Amino acid sequence: MTNTTAPQSQPAAISADDVAEIRPFRVEIAQAELDDLMERLARTRLPQPAPGDDWDAGTPNRYLREAIDRWQHGFDWREVEARINAVPHFTTEVAGQPLHFIHVRSPHPGATPLLLAHTYPGSAVDYLDLIDELVDPVAHGGSADDAFDVVIPDAPGYGFSQPVSAGWTVARVAAAYDALMRRLGYARYGVHGSDNGAMVARELGLLNPDGFLGLHVLQLFSFPSGDPAEFEHLEPQDHAGLEHMQWFQSVGGYNAMNASRPQTVAVGLSDSPVGLLAYSELFNSFGNGTSLVPLDAILMEVSVNWFANAASGMGRSYLENARADAAAAEPRVNTAPTGVAVFADDFQTIRVFAERDNANIVHWSRFERGGHFAALEVPAVVAGDLRAFFASLC
Repeated sequence: MTNTTAPQSQPAAISADDVAEIRPFRVEIAQAELDDLMERLARTRLPQPAPGDDWDAGTPNRYLREAIDRWQHGFDWREVEARINAVPHFTTEVAGQPLHFIHVRSPHPGATPLLLAHTYPGSAVDYLDLIDELVDPVAHGGSADDAFDVVIPDAPGYGFSQPVSAGWTVARVAAAYDALMRRLGYARYGVHGSDNGAMVARELGLLNPDGFLGLHVLQLFSFPSGDPAEFEHLEPQDHAGLEHMQWFQSVGGYNAMNASRPQTVAVGLSDSPVGLLAYSELFNSFGNGTSLVPLDAILMEVSVNWFANAASGMGRSYLENARADAAAAEPRVNTAPTGVAVFADDFQTIRVFAERDNANIVHWSRFERGGHFAALEVPAVVAGDLRAFFASLC
């Protein structure tokens, strides 16, 4: 997550013609790689514990010991791999960049095409629990009118979209996603995103291509402009949101590291699976002790990025965005139809600031359970809000 609403410098246009042949893909990790992971876990040397061995100074040893034991003795990668491969996967190149994605068509005719943009430090597997809810609502007690076709890419440098080339800002990723949707034959579509995916979704709103239905996000990263008048309209819950921003700034050191020296930190993360787990602490720590993400889901996410050797590319995305932000022009306003779902233990989007930067917010909901990784925590709730938002646009 980066603290900016300024536009990225506009990327070169990407069209459906820039998308190469689409090929089937399967996640198939060689046994030798799995054996290597287990050997590295067995040789783990943890740091000296911090006083209190809690989350105050970062990922604590007590959490890592539990996670390592589960990773070695209870977490079944082959079972997870089979679950991942239970949906169709594909690869292509967009403007020369390898891009892996999941594409599941609904059994119901006329389903709404929906692109799902994932988090940092996540990947396309963020949304595994959401897919069936979206593509087949009838099986979950809903209506066929609410069905979606879903496309879930790994952003360049994340998951299996490797290796990453230079220049992949969130603005360029948005342009690539639009080209991918056109290449798949969708003349109209919407997008949902959280964290990094929410920023990509907003960039799609700024792009607002023909047939774009709108964006649904869990966060709009709008911050005070410095105008004291903005604070006159804040509600009590908004002040709590400001406090949450201050808390996150106090623990978000990875923002600065990724945005300045991603290749340096990637050395340790690419050599130590436990280092990668510890650096992925947001899955557990973002809500300051409130995370509902199951440990096995965290291990799935970290395992994907370990096997894909994704640490360098994930960090690189921050560097690219930071450089683009430094050269950005005046902020632009998103005018595409926008829906926001605010979860209790997540970044608290403040409506006064959000409406300054997004002129067409047509849906706003709050939920008392769930946090930053809501698709992993309360997927049925996210699916329900997506249905409500896109139904409201018809």
